[in-house]
Amino acid sequence: MEIKVLGPGCANCQDMERRVKQALQELSIQATVVKVTDYAEMGKYVMTTPGLVINEKLKHEGKPLPRVEKIKEWIREENK
Repeated sequence: MEIKVLGPGCANCQDMERRVKQALQELSIQATVVKVTDYAEMGKYVMTTPGLVINEKLKHEGKPLPRVEKIKEWIREENK
């Protein structure tokens, strides 16, 4: 499983990455977490950051940030 956190590195983007890692840890699931900071690459998925892409499927864009429980739900869906 590959999870992309899209954003230039702002506080919200960092918080999104932290929430993703927390969700993975709580679920005991291994995944590759990639930070995408290149604007051209981010533009392939979102218009507003932070964004969250799991297995090349856009799950979230912009604010407010999803709660850890919601991120866990998305990870479970993609881990089937």
